[in-house]
Amino acid sequence: MQRTENVLEIRGLVKDFPGVQALKNVSFDIKRNTVHCLVGENGAGKSTLIKILTGAYTRTHGTILLNGEEYHPHNTRDAKQKGISTLFQELNVVDQLTVEENLTLGMEETTFGFLRRTNKINTMVNVMNSIEPSIKPRQLVSTLSVAKKQIVEIAKAVAAESDIIIMDEPTAAISEGEIARLFSIIKSLREKNVTVIYISHRLDEIFELGDYVTVMRDGQHIDTKPIGQIRDRSELVKMMIGKTVFEQYTPREGECQETILQVKHLSNHKLHDVSFDIHAGEIVGFYGLVGAGKTELARAIYGVDEYEGEIIFKKQRLASAPDKVIAAGIALVPEERRSQGLFTILTIRSNVPVMNMAKISHSGFINDTKERNVAFEYVDKLKIATSSIEKETAKLSGGNQQKVVISKCLFTDADLFMLDEPTRGIDVGAKSEIYSIIRQLSKEGKTIIIFSSELPEIMNICDTIYLLYDGNLKSTLRNCPDVNSEHILHIVTGGA
Repeated sequence: MQRTENVLEIRGLVKDFPGVQALKNVSFDIKRNTVHCLVGENGAGKSTLIKILTGAYTRTHGTILLNGEEYHPHNTRDAKQKGISTLFQELNVVDQLTVEENLTLGMEETTFGFLRRTNKINTMVNVMNSIEPSIKPRQLVSTLSVAKKQIVEIAKAVAAESDIIIMDEPTAAISEGEIARLFSIIKSLREKNVTVIYISHRLDEIFELGDYVTVMRDGQHIDTKPIGQIRDRSELVKMMIGKTVFEQYTPREGECQETILQVKHLSNHKLHDVSFDIHAGEIVGFYGLVGAGKTELARAIYGVDEYEGEIIFKKQRLASAPDKVIAAGIALVPEERRSQGLFTILTIRSNVPVMNMAKISHSGFINDTKERNVAFEYVDKLKIATSSIEKETAKLSGGNQQKVVISKCLFTDADLFMLDEPTRGIDVGAKSEIYSIIRQLSKEGKTIIIFSSELPEIMNICDTIYLLYDGNLKSTLRNCPDVNSEHILHIVTGGA
């Protein structure tokens, strides 16, 4: 078969989810034996595109050509067999096995139950040696660094004769020295007839590594250019942001005087010496991209993750235990609502009061009337769309599930509400309703902290904006009509 100049051709790709169009008529080409970078804010459509390429999602409309032929993978295994491998942030290696066993995992050949050393194994090991000789075939993978585990996965993909290796934020958890070695290996893959699709929020990496870059925004393909035709990171930032205008923010009347939360020199496995003060009644936003440390900060304040440093809430040192944090007056809407925020097999009625059962029970017995009244109250207050309070929360839409999680937190009578990605995966109408709830809570004197990777969300609703990058608090901004979105994205992508 004659090899085409383009290893991948994407034409009119559309992906619809209920209430949301994640990809909107996306079309571009990826040239063979290049490092093709894919950039865009969170929610731009990058992950959806990659999941379609790897067979995890099926497209709604559109055509994909791989090596000039129609490409329609049935699942991720099918995508691998057709020549597309993926290196995810969560590495697909087994620590308890050797490097050699990981390389051949799923492709073993045996005789009477004993593993045979075949040409396939020899090929894999030879490819491993050519990429990184310091990694020994009989070495346990658990003894390798994250970067070397990535190299094992790269070797497996190369030995399997993959045409394309997709790398999703591969430098998020490795050191500067390891990054340099990884980049050297990625560049050398061109000589092995491998094309790399490289996804990163670190824009400096794009200029160092890439041959081409594709920019996505709001599910659309904005442009694809050779790296050499892009002047600097500010031009790339402009392409990522576009002409989005933030008009919904209404400046707060008067200043919030009383300090309700003080975080002093907070450090842990992700955060580095983070300090800030938050005032009662404020709506505060922590903004950053993947790996910035937003969720880790929320979990530390909530007492889930260990930390060094000090957290003062209402002039008292905050205990590092969720039950004591809740009792002190802090509630959290977690990032993963289905796995962490709800009992999805239970009804709305059973979920709403669960964080403050003392209010609806006596001597250990639940007052059924009180429980029902509370559920009706919050269904009405938050406009939860349901036919009954007896409906299982698993059967609600994403937006209504999120409203149930918020209801649980409101029922605690907390003074401080932390909302981690409060509108992720919900439609525009539900977003607007949740923003209204947040503003109303602020008017009632409650303090709100929003941890979000959506810049429009942060700029539309927050009074003060904290910018995070790689576990560091890089800048603090007071929201106003003059706040520069390009400057914000410059900071959170590693710019000085």
